[in-house]
Amino acid sequence: MSNKNKVAIIFTGGTISMKIDPRIHAAIPALTSEEIISMVTNIENFSEIEVINYANIPSPHITPSMMMEIADLVKQTITRDDITGVIVTHGTDTLEETAYLLDLIIKTEKPIVVVGAMRNSSELGYDGSSNLSAALCTAISNKARNKGVLVVMNNEVNAASEVTKTNTLSLDTFKSPEFGPLGIVDNDEVIFYRDIISHQFIDTNIIEEKVGLIKSVPGMESDILDFYINSGYKGIVIESLGRGNLPPQMIPGIKKAISQNIPVVMVSRCPTGRVLDSYGYEGGGKHLRELGVIFGGNLPGQKIRIKLMLALGSTKDMHKIKEIIEQNLFN
Repeated sequence: MSNKNKVAIIFTGGTISMKIDPRIHAAIPALTSEEIISMVTNIENFSEIEVINYANIPSPHITPSMMMEIADLVKQTITRDDITGVIVTHGTDTLEETAYLLDLIIKTEKPIVVVGAMRNSSELGYDGSSNLSAALCTAISNKARNKGVLVVMNNEVNAASEVTKTNTLSLDTFKSPEFGPLGIVDNDEVIFYRDIISHQFIDTNIIEEKVGLIKSVPGMESDILDFYINSGYKGIVIESLGRGNLPPQMIPGIKKAISQNIPVVMVSRCPTGRVLDSYGYEGGGKHLRELGVIFGGNLPGQKIRIKLMLALGSTKDMHKIKEIIEQNLFN
């Protein structure tokens, strides 16, 4: 195979770059990008590799502003004529948020692949090299063009807009519970079973970090909403009960937030299924929608939060924010 492809790999850290420190008997960032690449057998036969070192940190240390820096780096790299695709290595704890942010604000036909590892390099069955191999096979494939940002783990290819981390330990933790994977990597080739019907783009280079996330439970009151409002938060996401319903004790806080032009976006705390204005009682979906609560479809709370952060970065107009969040949900 000729080296006509050139893939840039942006290293940010995570378990893929960790090994056990014998002094503390715990995994820490340790491997260099070159050491990780050296574990991928015959990588030079598939593509020329350009290494870009952004950071070597655990993903809980990644902030939204750092996600934007990574996005800028990806944008600068993917627009180059000599680059076939871009891979971003990332810790798995917040991988889905970074991948979804990249998906929302980068418009390109070229493949962008986010990859990580569930086992560090000191463990038997280290999956970093195999995941990186599968990511490379995806990044150089013409079939992966125009698919948006992809997450490749455990030889499965998932859309950044659909994938979530489902298990704290399993190698197949990254799944798209609503629709299933887009495809697989088999015998060094990516095979797609389906496509993404619509792809949303938010034109912004600004992110609003002051967005809160609340998981609703029986008997929850408005005090946590009051805290966010009084602390200067610019947006609030609520993971609702079931189909999109909340305890009535939360209504005063929701009214207060909306009256102060703080968008309140609601998704479900259920793993799958969208929220809808099905119930008309106090705190039911229809009542909440009439109050001005924005519906976030079937996204999990952590991802709709990223979307709201970007929407707030692009506009302060509540109607436009609602349009961005609810795009394609009620058509």
